[in-house]
Amino acid sequence: MTPQPPGRIKTAILISGRGSNMMALVEAARASDYPAEIALVLSNRPEAPGLAWARDQDIPTGIVDHRTFPDREAFEAALQGMLLEHQIACIALAGFMRVLTAPFVEQWAGRMINIHPSLLPDFKGLNTYERALAAGVARSGCTVHFVEPEMDSGPIIVQAPVAIERDDTPDGLAARILRQEHRIYPLALGWVTSGRIKLDNGVVTVRGTLGVDADGVDAGSDTVVPALSCNTRS
Repeated sequence: MTPQPPGRIKTAILISGRGSNMMALVEAARASDYPAEIALVLSNRPEAPGLAWARDQDIPTGIVDHRTFPDREAFEAALQGMLLEHQIACIALAGFMRVLTAPFVEQWAGRMINIHPSLLPDFKGLNTYERALAAGVARSGCTVHFVEPEMDSGPIIVQAPVAIERDDTPDGLAARILRQEHRIYPLALGWVTSGRIKLDNGVVTVRGTLGVDADGVDAGSDTVVPALSCNTRS
């Protein structure tokens, strides 16, 4: 593995599948000034394609197969043990398809983030693209947020709206949203691991500059919206 500069925050990425957001985070962390070191890619599924990619990048990987444990508590104890073994200080969930219990989430409060393919609080859960199209909304998007025990909840760090086009399809919308996920997740992880964004008593606070304009950064027809200004622009 390429030696990492001192002071980086050891970060684990948890995946269950191909891990395209994992790949975006790993690529961002190659920059010498990126504050997170991707120190572990961990999956609950031995067959997850993202594990092979991570190994090819010389990133340590681990498997905690939930199917081999009698209950969630035993599974999460093994998960926690592996995180501690690798001295992990921050967790990024990237398509990790397991609901985590409140005790596990609470011990990582302010140090675990997730990305979701909708503009939360809209369309929590699965089938977000189909539900957005069925609802007839003008736009959907993606959200990075701190993780709380309730699924797809927690204080928002950053969102990227994506316009819904006439005659859009779930696959077409998903592809455009995924491009924005790959933009904003590295931004959010960098902000959290640098200490520029923190969770204080359940509130997202910003220290210093985020490196983006207060009203967001234009990207074609899309906009990145930073924390504390997370309502999308019209």
